[in-house]
Amino acid sequence: MRNIAFLVSAAMLAGCGQSDGDAPANQAAKAPLKKKAAYCFFKDGETKAWAASRDKDGNIAVKGKVYRSDPRYKALLGSATVTGSTAEIAPTIAQNDTGYAAPENWWDVTATIPDSAAVGTVKVNCGAKTLAELTVAAKG
Repeated sequence: MRNIAFLVSAAMLAGCGQSDGDAPANQAAKAPLKKKAAYCFFKDGETKAWAASRDKDGNIAVKGKVYRSDPRYKALLGSATVTGSTAEIAPTIAQNDTGYAAPENWWDVTATIPDSAAVGTVKVNCGAKTLAELTVAAKG
C-alpha cells in the first residue's frame, strides 16, 4: 500500500514541472545576452599601423603590426563580424608554425573581410578596448 501511495505521489510531482508548450514564446521574450569580450593577448603599445582599404572586388582588407614577445606564437587577425555598415576584427595569437620569428617580434597581420562591400567602418578591437576605428570609402 505504501508503494502505491509513493508511486502516485511521484507521478503527481512529475506533472508539476513547467510545460514546454510555451517555450518558444518565453525564449522570444528574453533579452538577448550581451556577447562577452574576447581575451586580449596584447598590452597597450603592442599594436600599431592599422589601415584598411578596398580590394578590386570591393571587400575590405585590414592590415597592421602586432608585437608578440614569445616567438613560439605568431600574431594574426581573427575572423571578422559584420553588423550593418560596421565590421569588427581583432588580433589574436596562434602557435608559430612558420619556424621563424618575425623581425624584432613585430608580426605583419592582414585579413580580408568577405562580403564587406556595404561596410564603411572597421573597428579593430582587443578585448573590450578599441585599438582603431578605420573609415573606408565606398567603392565606385
